[in-house]
Amino acid sequence: MYKVDLNSDLGESFGAYTIGMDESVIAHVSSANVACGYHAGDPLVMDKTVAACKAAGVAVGAHPGFPDLMGFGRRNMVCSPKEAKAYIQYQMGALLAFTAANGVKLQHVKPHGALYNMAGKDMDLALAIAEGIASVDKDVILLGLAGSKMLEAGKQVGLKIASEVFADRAYQADGSLVPRSKPGAVIHDKDEAIARTIRMVTEGKVTAITGEEVSIDAHSICVHGDNPSAVEFVKNIRARLEAEGVTIAPIADIV
Repeated sequence: MYKVDLNSDLGESFGAYTIGMDESVIAHVSSANVACGYHAGDPLVMDKTVAACKAAGVAVGAHPGFPDLMGFGRRNMVCSPKEAKAYIQYQMGALLAFTAANGVKLQHVKPHGALYNMAGKDMDLALAIAEGIASVDKDVILLGLAGSKMLEAGKQVGLKIASEVFADRAYQADGSLVPRSKPGAVIHDKDEAIARTIRMVTEGKVTAITGEEVSIDAHSICVHGDNPSAVEFVKNIRARLEAEGVTIAPIADIV
């Protein structure tokens, strides 16, 4: 029996700005990565998102990023490991206030954007993130890119780790994602993306953009729901996985 989590980044609206289609996506995922106010989100949105997750039976994770609201956390920043650790602690602390207020347990932490990508290859940064999480709550799961330094760091610190794969992104031969700046980085054909995802879950394999077969662990699939066609994709991928006999479950039920 195959089992996998479907996660999506939620709670990224802030102030007067609405980002994403959270209400539509939440019905189809099993875990949510909730923005913590640095790259996106604000206190009201965080509270509303956690409450919505609780009502839908969706597990809650923190989605901490660089303090870069204008760049949506997607710009690389230079920061020391000490700063990175404090950024994680600060943002987890913010979300933990709302999980406590809503009577929800924080399931996982998934870093956002540039912080996620940089920590995938930089062990010092990855360790700072893992240590930050462990210092706040050792029972929280670290969700990171399959095969990345971030997961190595999580293991080293003694955290439970979960390997994340991407339904609509192309992979390089080393298991990393093809940068968005390169052609073919995003897979736009929904049927192709779904077929690749089913193979990652059931066979533990993905074909790299250069043709090599790459071994991959798929505990959780990231699905984006920031436009109507993306929401339809989330719905379709869940239906197709379940049709293939794959159970959709939160990360805590898998690792």
